[in-house]
Amino acid sequence: MKNILLICRKEMRSYFASPIAYAVLALFAFLFGGLAFYPNVKYIVQMGPQAQMQGQAINLNEMVIRPLLGFASTISLFLLPLITMRLFAEEKSSGTMELLLTSPVRDIEIILGKWIGALGLYTSVLAMSALNISFLFMWGKPDWKPVLVAYLGLILQGGCLLAIGAFISSLTRNQIVAGGATFFVCLILYLLSYFTAYNNSLPSQVINYLSIVTHMESFSKGVIDSKDVIFYLSMIFFALFITSRSMESLRWRA
Repeated sequence: MKNILLICRKEMRSYFASPIAYAVLALFAFLFGGLAFYPNVKYIVQMGPQAQMQGQAINLNEMVIRPLLGFASTISLFLLPLITMRLFAEEKSSGTMELLLTSPVRDIEIILGKWIGALGLYTSVLAMSALNISFLFMWGKPDWKPVLVAYLGLILQGGCLLAIGAFISSLTRNQIVAGGATFFVCLILYLLSYFTAYNNSLPSQVINYLSIVTHMESFSKGVIDSKDVIFYLSMIFFALFITSRSMESLRWRA
């Protein structure tokens, strides 16, 4: 555990020592705040008096927070490859991978340390959205429990895609290739549910089950479904496992 935490801290320092972390945080803040939060809140403020005159209650969770966190999930699709593309590809290109492989640290400790570091940066990104949503709690009374469940789903989904990105980064020394391939795989996993939306055959159901969007629906409604948790954890375990096999092959070749 000590080695994992050391590698995790090293990754976090390297993120914030370079423009990557600040670029990701700034891009997310601009997209989330400017394209989602402000227009949604403005619409609610404008329709508030009319809703009160008609005796209708405004549900902030359904009308604002749920769409906002759904938008955050979509933005993550573009930002996660920026986080993972350097995990192992940079080590290869800079020649420090050999130092890692010959150090008294197990492959799984290296992988977990880097993955947790990437997850830490992703959690910091999500915290930017939490700052915006906190204003809704200051001026309104949304239910906080579905919000926490939705954030749990976002973290699990992000951890799944980060693990996939870590595996892809371990296959190449080119960060651009690693980022592009990760984005392509994430996009496919995102669109699988749309490809099978109007097909109820068994193969379509299997393909739909592999979509990351399908397993986010329950979380976005404030419901923790064990099958969705198991899916994300299984995908994380599998992606990290094949990453360890990739690291093992590098060790043998070295």
